[in-house]
Amino acid sequence: MNSSSDYYYLRNTLKDLLLARSVRRGDFVLASGRRSSFYVDARLTTMSGDGLAVVGGLGLDRLAVRGWSPRAVGGLTLGADPIAYALALTARRRGQLLDAFTVRKQPKDHGTGQRIEGCFASGYTVVIVEDVLTTGRSAREAIGAVQSEGGQVLGVLAVLDREEGGREALERDGYLVEAFLTASDLGLGLPQ
Repeated sequence: MNSSSDYYYLRNTLKDLLLARSVRRGDFVLASGRRSSFYVDARLTTMSGDGLAVVGGLGLDRLAVRGWSPRAVGGLTLGADPIAYALALTARRRGQLLDAFTVRKQPKDHGTGQRIEGCFASGYTVVIVEDVLTTGRSAREAIGAVQSEGGQVLGVLAVLDREEGGREALERDGYLVEAFLTASDLGLGLPQ
């Protein structure tokens, strides 16, 4: 397969995985407080072996297309964790240097008391990863933590953009956003 066919194969595989494993229809209250007729628990995909394989390859493709060469990838735990790990492992298998980190919701109250765990140091260029982008709040929180520790954010990489303003909010703040898929790509309607 050539690079273009790899991309479309991975993207279509991810779409199928999300629809089969992660999409639920009904009446849901999202973390943002908004109501929605659908819920996407992307972790059911990103934490599966198939999902990890697809996310790693698709993610490295999207980083290359954007021209982003981060030293590390990570985001707010728990949704970002498997995405960051998949990217780091896939990069290693391709002979590329890319490490992963996770941002705690609160700093530890024991040990070193760190908010950012894993392979991160001041001065690193990073890409923030996100499973489902809705309002952008989680990505913003991770961005704030990274910047307060001296990191430089190249952009935000999301598995799914719910198309509810998160991308636009982050872009207004000056951050580029790349999403593998959108709610429209999955045939999902707007929230109620």
